[in-house]
Amino acid sequence: MAKATKKQALGRGLSALLKDPNNDIKSVDDKNADKVVGNIVELELSSIEVNPFQPRTSFNEETLRELASSIKELGVIQPITVRKIDFNKYQLVSGERRFRASKLIGLETIPSYIRIANDQESLEMALVENIQRQDLDPIEIALSYQRLIEEIEVTQEELSDRVGKNRSTVTNYLRLLKLDPIIQTGMRDGFISMGHGRALINIEDTNDQLDIYEKVVSQSLSVRETEALVRNYKNPESKGTSTKKEIPHFANKGSRELTDLLDAKVSIKASQNGKGQIVVPFKSEADFQRILNLIKSEK
Repeated sequence: MAKATKKQALGRGLSALLKDPNNDIKSVDDKNADKVVGNIVELELSSIEVNPFQPRTSFNEETLRELASSIKELGVIQPITVRKIDFNKYQLVSGERRFRASKLIGLETIPSYIRIANDQESLEMALVENIQRQDLDPIEIALSYQRLIEEIEVTQEELSDRVGKNRSTVTNYLRLLKLDPIIQTGMRDGFISMGHGRALINIEDTNDQLDIYEKVVSQSLSVRETEALVRNYKNPESKGTSTKKEIPHFANKGSRELTDLLDAKVSIKASQNGKGQIVVPFKSEADFQRILNLIKSEK
């Protein structure tokens, strides 16, 4: 317990040092830099600005409130990382959820790990740290990779080494950015997976991409079914790639008769051996009762 108290006292002492204009540390070579850089210091939340390089653009409010509740009970267990940009002024490198949650419950200070970094280094640290998170969607990861390549000027090979991923993995993520923005939004919102997106990339025309995307979402197609749909689009004469199975003649004829009889768009799934199922849609409880009465009257 005494050890923890001593550490907290040290943090408060460093905070005072950082507020002293005569000790404005701007580089690792400045006086007292070794006492601050690389140490955990209690910084005022008001002295910290968010990182413009943060790849995450949205934060789940519910999970943020849960984190805030945890911080209120246990405190900030893992310090945030900041870089010093001016006298008593800092910028977040990582830990924005902890920063936001702390502000949410009205904390005035937060334990911070201080670094001195230029814009490029800060961008790289923020992006690489966030890429390692498990809750980023595929588009957020792809955008982070793109920013690293464009703004830090690294090759895909160098990028794969820095983020610890195979080059093919990096390439697959970057290719997602060729999708129509509507499809990218659908992936971010969870309507389709990265596997669906990778299949749709093979359709060059964006209008056709959107047509197939709408079918995938409306019919809840699997990745395998989407791949087959794309193959059939590119090779329309190839019957073997069609996702629609041929049904026996008796079932096809029967579906038309049932549709006329029940005044509902009846669909039938049947295999060549005669097994299958009949699906009769209804619009309301009253419509269901109408269909049920028609079926009873045919007995």
